[in-house]
Amino acid sequence: MRPLPASGVVLLVAVAVGSLACTGGKVTRAYTVAVEGNPLHGKQLIQSYGCGSCHIIPGIRTARGLVGPPLTLFARRTMIAGELPNSPDNLARWLKDPAAVEPKTAMPNLGLTSQQAHDVAAYLYTLQ
Repeated sequence: MRPLPASGVVLLVAVAVGSLACTGGKVTRAYTVAVEGNPLHGKQLIQSYGCGSCHIIPGIRTARGLVGPPLTLFARRTMIAGELPNSPDNLARWLKDPAAVEPKTAMPNLGLTSQQAHDVAAYLYTLQ
């Protein structure tokens, strides 16, 4: 095996730096999160509870709300409501009782069961 010529090393470094520059210096990759809910049922719940009246939610045609944050690329976010690390259990906790996490939140308590919260979470984690 021959060593890489100096020009080849420079090219590899340039490609690596260029690819980081395209993502703002962050390494991004698609990944999946192990979630115990059913994303199809979660999508139905999001539609029936009217979550789109407050949020923009990809895949939900009528979800054009501007009150809450857009949920685009939700699976790639690091925090939930600026309070909790983004994990399936934390998201289900937030969805079940938002005020228990952030007392002054505008997010309403929808009365979701644990299973419904996990189903909604499963859908949100498809948003990559």
